[in-house]
Amino acid sequence: MSKHWIWLQLLIGWLPIWALFSVLIYLAHDGHLHAAMLDSLRMMAIAAVLGLFVHRLSGLAPWPYPFRIRFLGLHLLAAAAYAGTWLLLNFLVESILHWRWRGSLGPGLLPYLTTGFWLYVMVAGVAYGARAAQRGAQISALEARSQLAALRAQLHPHFLFNALHTVVQLIPVDPRAASRAAEQLADALRSVIEEQRDVLPLADEWAFVQRYLAIESIRFGDRLQINAQIQPQALNATLPCFALQTLVENAVRHAAAPRVEATTVTISANVENDRLRIKVSDDGEGADPVQIAKSAGTGLRRLRERLGWLYGGSAELLLRRVAGGGLVAELLIDQDAGSTLPGVNDDD
Repeated sequence: MSKHWIWLQLLIGWLPIWALFSVLIYLAHDGHLHAAMLDSLRMMAIAAVLGLFVHRLSGLAPWPYPFRIRFLGLHLLAAAAYAGTWLLLNFLVESILHWRWRGSLGPGLLPYLTTGFWLYVMVAGVAYGARAAQRGAQISALEARSQLAALRAQLHPHFLFNALHTVVQLIPVDPRAASRAAEQLADALRSVIEEQRDVLPLADEWAFVQRYLAIESIRFGDRLQINAQIQPQALNATLPCFALQTLVENAVRHAAAPRVEATTVTISANVENDRLRIKVSDDGEGADPVQIAKSAGTGLRRLRERLGWLYGGSAELLLRRVAGGGLVAELLIDQDAGSTLPGVNDDD
C-alpha cells in the first residue's frame, strides 16, 4: 500500500464521510456535536482500516473485460463480509470503551448493513478508479517512450548518413583525411550506440558534439570555424540527447557546406533563472527557417517533437534569420520543470 493512496483515501474519501456521519448522528440523537464527532470518528476509522483490505482485493481481482457475473458475485460476498465485520468491530470497540458489552443496533440491523455496503462500494469504486488512472498513466508513458525510441531511431541513421557522406567526399581528395574521419566516425558511432539516456548533462552532449566537429573539421578545414562560448555552470544543466548536435549539424549543413568562404559557427550556452539557453548561430547564406521546419529530412522537426514529449510547454526551439545573412537557432529548457516523462532522467 503506497503512502499516496493512504493520504488520498484519508483526505479525499474519509474526512468528508466522517463530517457527514457526524452531522447525521448529531441530528438523529439530538445530542452533543462533540460526542457525535467522536462516535463518527470511531466508525469511520474502522471503515478506513477495513478499506485497506478492499483496496488489496481490487488488486487481486482486477476489473474484467468483458464484465463477468462471477466478478459481481465476488464483490457482493465481499461487501456482505465488510458490512458484517464493520458492524461487529463497532460493537467490540464501543464495548471496550465502556467496559461492558454494548450491542445496540440503534437505527436497526438493516440500516447498519446498508451503510456498510455503501461504504464498501465507495472504497471499491475509488480503488478501481485509482488503478484505472494508474494504468492509463503507464500506457501514456509507454506510448511516449515508444515515440521517443522511434525518434531516436530516426536520428541515428540521419547522423550516420551525413557523417558517411563526409568520409566518402574525402576519399578521392585526401585518403589520409578520409581515414582519420572514418576513425573519428567510429568513435562517434560508438557513443551513439552506447547512449541510452533520453536526457543528459550538457557536458556529455558537448563531448559528443566535439567528436562530430572533429569529423567535419577534417572535411572543411579552415572553411569551418567554431567559436564556443559555454559557461561552466551550464555544463551541469540537462537537455535531450543529440539536441545540441542537431543544432550544430544543421548549421554546418546549411551554412558551411554550400559556401567556399569560411563560415563561423558560434555555440553558446548559459543558465539564466534556472533556464538553460543554448544558441547556435552562423554567418552563412541564411537558411530559411520556414523551409527548414517544413523539410521532412531535418532533425529540427524531430527535435521539436522530442521536446514536446519530454518537457511539454517547458521547452522551446526558436529559429530566426539574421540581417545580412546567417541563422540563429535557440533552445530554451526550464530546468526546474524537469521532464514530464517518468524515468527519462534515469540511466537504463
